Amino acid sequence: MPNPTAAMLVIGDEILSGRTKDANTNYLACALTEAGIDLKEARVVSDDQAQIVDALQALSGQFDHVFTSGGIGPTHDDITADAVGAAFGAKVDIRDDARALLATHYERQGMEFNAARKRMARIPDGATLIDNPVSIAPGFSIGNVHVMAGVPTVFHAMVATVLATMTGGQPLLSETLKVFIGEGDIAGPLGVLAEANPDVSLGSYPFQKDGVYGSNVVARGTDATRLKSVMEQLAKALGVERG
Repeated sequence: MPNPTAAMLVIGDEILSGRTKDANTNYLACALTEAGIDLKEARVVSDDQAQIVDALQALSGQFDHVFTSGGIGPTHDDITADAVGAAFGAKVDIRDDARALLATHYERQGMEFNAARKRMARIPDGATLIDNPVSIAPGFSIGNVHVMAGVPTVFHAMVATVLATMTGGQPLLSETLKVFIGEGDIAGPLGVLAEANPDVSLGSYPFQKDGVYGSNVVARGTDATRLKSVMEQLAKALGVERG
């Protein structure tokens, strides 16, 4: 059976403006690879409800899982919960279990549980809370969409919570062959090898530094023996030694 598929939706004007770097997509890609879930697409959208709704509906219909980051905080521009509710036709309101978590947390901190902080307890009807051991404010899952915070430490914790509930496939493995040969010279043998081994994904990633150029050829698949065999065939075809 093929591995489950996933998509990532990063939400936030701060990402698109360049003010904040997106580290969450790379983290999720690595975590899903280890779990045997194939990340097939990643998108970034602004804090615009219509754009978020359109992206969620498209991605959730195409992939087994959708992970989002950003836009579930206490400020006016945190609109992800409302957008997810609109995408699924679910009412969004303060939910008792989420409210209780936050109220207890802020009481312990000696901080006022004000209206802004109560916004983080707004959850779409029918959603399941995602535990947040870092800062308490929960994420949530509804349908096949998992809504998580944008702050990387919180996002990491929520990813761990969600992945613990999922069944993945075989982890994706990789083998790399570094060659000091131009892509124009390796393209032919590489293409022949790719056609003969459809179960292995082959990619070429060129580099150039200090006048030296070449390419890292990467083979990806779920069978370590097959990967090794394919890379040995490529090395032989190119007349190079495997390091």
